[in-house]
Amino acid sequence: MTENNGDREQVARVRAAVADGAQEFLAGLVEWLRIPSISGDPANAKDVRRSAEHLATVLRDTGFPTVEVWETPGLPAVFADWPSDDEGAPTVVVYGHHDVQPVTPLELWEHPPFEPTVVADRLFARGAADDKGQVFFHTLGVTAHLAATGRTSPAVNLKLVVEGEEESGSPHFADLLRRHADRLACDVVVVSDSGMWSRDTPTVCTGMRGMTDGQVDFRGPAGDVHSGSFGGAIRNPLTEIARVLAGMHDADGHVTIDGFYDGVVELSDDERALIAKLPYDEAGWLVNARSSTAYGEKGFTTLERVWARPTAELNGIWGGYTGAGHKTIVPSQAHAKFSFRLVAGQDPLDIQAKFRNWLARAVPDGIEWDVTFYGDGVRPCLTPLDHPALAAVTRAMSAAFETEILYTREGGSGPEADLQDVLDAPVVFLGVSLPDDGWHAPNEKVEIPLLHKGAEAAAHLWADLARSLRQ
Repeated sequence: MTENNGDREQVARVRAAVADGAQEFLAGLVEWLRIPSISGDPANAKDVRRSAEHLATVLRDTGFPTVEVWETPGLPAVFADWPSDDEGAPTVVVYGHHDVQPVTPLELWEHPPFEPTVVADRLFARGAADDKGQVFFHTLGVTAHLAATGRTSPAVNLKLVVEGEEESGSPHFADLLRRHADRLACDVVVVSDSGMWSRDTPTVCTGMRGMTDGQVDFRGPAGDVHSGSFGGAIRNPLTEIARVLAGMHDADGHVTIDGFYDGVVELSDDERALIAKLPYDEAGWLVNARSSTAYGEKGFTTLERVWARPTAELNGIWGGYTGAGHKTIVPSQAHAKFSFRLVAGQDPLDIQAKFRNWLARAVPDGIEWDVTFYGDGVRPCLTPLDHPALAAVTRAMSAAFETEILYTREGGSGPEADLQDVLDAPVVFLGVSLPDDGWHAPNEKVEIPLLHKGAEAAAHLWADLARSLRQ
């Protein structure tokens, strides 16, 4: 945002409007957080529906003239539409989700997860950061946008789609997007389901990795046999699964699956320089990683590895006898769970085929094997650094935080690629959560002042996109 009196006055007006609505905003968020919308537990299906209906009521009260609860074969999503009065205004879709993770183990929560508790400037509850708090700041943001500009409608055609199954892998979301693609047609998608580097270093996320995962099964003898009588003379499926899967990496940490890196979009020098600008503390990062030493693909920094490089991981391995004492057998079966994190230029179905082909060559005679994939996987998502929508988000965040905005990526995965592909629109991220907010963990919380900053950024963003996407 250009530094001039008009901009400073606009920043002040937005901030004042957010402050005026802050108390009502917090009360409304607390009410929504009381609903235990755990999508992964069928026992909470009615609560997920109640969450959707509650949000629909809030959005109508905010001023959205069209609000609908969209059904899926699973759990419902919420759609809202507020057209701009300005002819030719660009269209923006905001994405988030209203379902939440399970709360076990309950004994580790300092406050009941669905009895929202404010301690100083922190709001503790399941969903406070992921993702109800970050969806809800858009209600305050659009209200502040109208108050600060004197408008009666947003400067953009503003739409929201808030799904109810993100924490369950978004199994029906792509079909939902395809079914309503005409209603969701847009110039840009804004995702508010991400975070920042820290309180003192506000950032914008520019990409998320994709993923595919599954299970490998090895079978040797038709049943467990005595290791003294048969050990060393037949294939041991536990030994072989360990040997084969250990071969997925070479000594430099590179994945050895044939063609695994085909098409990978490599980091540019500018992107590596932007990552290097972040105040990264490896000792602190290792504390969060619960590890003593960083390790990974040779030739890349730790942040580059977790944000911009694909991975192959074993998530679990088992077979044979694991009880007390000893049972000297050659087990009949062995199993392993695996996952691949993918980056721009990779496709989950292509990686599945390459892994299957690699296994076909790597598994020795005497072992029967199979691999099962859990669905079609999630595609990666990347925002070009030179896209005008990213520049608009950066200016909006800078206006809210009054400091330079840096860039990050995230190593996790979500439905952003479906939004990008089905709607044929770029995806940008507007999130204000912190690394210590405890997503998916006991004592999840959000910093209330940062939710206000998110609302300020949204209020600035709609006016900025109305200008920048018309140019």
